[in-house]
Amino acid sequence: MDHQRHPDLDAFLPEEGEYTLRPKRLGEYIGQEKIKARLEIALQAAQMRGEVLDHVLLFGPPGLGKTTLAHVLANEMGVSCKVIQAPALEKKGDLAAILTNLEEGEFLFIDEIHRLPAAIEELLYSAMEDRKLDILIGQGPSAQTLKVDLRPFTLVGATTRAGLISKPLHDRFGMVHRLDYYSRAELTVIADRSAKVLKIELAAEGGVAIARRSRGTPRICNRLLRRCRDYAEVKGQGIITSDIADACLKLHEVDDLGLDGLDRDYLEALCGKFKGGPVGVRTLAAALGEGDGGALEDLVEPYLMQIGFLDRTQQGRRATEAAYSYLGIKPSIGPLFK
Repeated sequence: MDHQRHPDLDAFLPEEGEYTLRPKRLGEYIGQEKIKARLEIALQAAQMRGEVLDHVLLFGPPGLGKTTLAHVLANEMGVSCKVIQAPALEKKGDLAAILTNLEEGEFLFIDEIHRLPAAIEELLYSAMEDRKLDILIGQGPSAQTLKVDLRPFTLVGATTRAGLISKPLHDRFGMVHRLDYYSRAELTVIADRSAKVLKIELAAEGGVAIARRSRGTPRICNRLLRRCRDYAEVKGQGIITSDIADACLKLHEVDDLGLDGLDRDYLEALCGKFKGGPVGVRTLAAALGEGDGGALEDLVEPYLMQIGFLDRTQQGRRATEAAYSYLGIKPSIGPLFK
C-alpha cells in the first residue's frame, strides 16, 4: 500500500539538532506540570538528605520526553546518565557489567524496559531494592552465588507499554509517572523555543500551524519544524509563516489534525474493509503491510483514541462515528451505531 512512513517510526535515528533541542533543567522542561511538581519535591528531598533519587518509571506514547526527562533529573542531581536500550541487554553479564561500573549516585536509563528478558529483569530486583548483585558462578550442584555490593544509583525505566512490565519490577520503582499528550499551547511554546535554538525564523501563526498538526507530541513538533524550515528556505523567504507551514505539511500529507498517510490508511481499512470492526490489530497490520501490529499499537492507535476516532475493546478495534465523519463516508450498520 502506498503511504508515507509515519514520522515517528525512525525514532531512534536522531536528526540534526535533536540533542541540542533537549532542555537541560527541570525549569526549561515544557509541559507535564503535575509530574514536574512531584519530581521537584522528590529531587529537593533527596538532595536535603544527601541520598540518591528513588527509582523512576516513566510511561506513555513515544516522543513525549521520557528520555529527556531522565537526563534532566540526572542534571538536577549533578550526576551523569548512562543510556541503554533494553533489547541490547542479551546476557546477565551485560547488565552486571553496567551496574558494577556505575559511579555513586549515577543514573541508568533503560529504554523499552518492558522488553528486558526475564532472566535479566530478575537480576534487577536485588540491584534496585538492596543494591546488591547476585552473580551465579559455575553450574549444577557446585554452583555458588556471589553477592556484589553496588554503589547507590537511580534507575529510570521508560516504556510505551506499561501493561507489559511484570508486577515485581513495577513494584520496585519508587515513582511511577504517566506522561500525557501536550496541549497545542504547550507545543506552540516548544516550536518557538526550538526555532530559537536552531536559528529558524518562525512567525507566531506558523508556530501555531505546526503545533496544531503535532499530535500532542514534542518530537513530532520538532520534526515538522525542520521540514517547514527546509520548505521555507527553498520555496519561500526563509520565514515559516502559516501559509508556508500549511503548504509544507500538505506536501508531506499531514492534515490539520496531524493525521498522515498511515493513519488514514488505517482508518480506511477499519471503516471500509472491516466495516468498522471489531477487528484485531494483527489483522489490521497484515492488511496494511505493517508487520505484527507493534507500530500500529505504539504510533497510530494512541492518538486515534485520543481524538476519539478509535475504541479498543476486548473484541478488537472499533471505529467511532467521528472516524466515519472524518473520512466522509456513512457508518456501517451495526451494534455500535444502532
